[in-house]
Amino acid sequence: MEAPHNSPVAEAGGDAGPDAVTVSLSVDSPERMQALGRRLARMLRPGDLVMLTGELGAGKTTLTRGLGEGLGVRGAVTSPTFVIARVHPSLTGGPALVHVDAYRLGGGLDEMEDLDLDVSLPESVVVVEWGDGKVEELSGDRLRVLIHRAVGDTDDEQRSVTLVGVGPRWTGLREAREALEG
Repeated sequence: MEAPHNSPVAEAGGDAGPDAVTVSLSVDSPERMQALGRRLARMLRPGDLVMLTGELGAGKTTLTRGLGEGLGVRGAVTSPTFVIARVHPSLTGGPALVHVDAYRLGGGLDEMEDLDLDVSLPESVVVVEWGDGKVEELSGDRLRVLIHRAVGDTDDEQRSVTLVGVGPRWTGLREAREALEG
């Protein structure tokens, strides 16, 4: 079953606005998706909100696993689908990784309030899968990561990854493209 969460707004960059910075990358394997996460983690700091969008199996959790490795956090990063959120404390004195899967949550920020993400955000990196239309109010600055893959019965590992930096925090994203490509 393909997820109904991808909307034309999500696909087009949603609330990005005219000042958003966009970088497009191509990834051809799960290992490279995880490596992209490790490279992206070097750019992240406490207070960053990262929103992941993509079909089921697109690589959202794989990217987050790489983020966790790059941030040096404790615990295996796995999909939090059934627990909704997992906190991975830092082993290196950096920010914790709060990994949220909002797939099963229907409404906007009201339903997300029970997770206390607004409390966690200032000292953590918060990564929300399926967060479009649900967590934008947490921060005016956010990084949206849209992962597109071929759908249907295919073994194609090719992914198109679009990073959309929203807000002043992400104005230098375009200059970081070369570092992200590895």
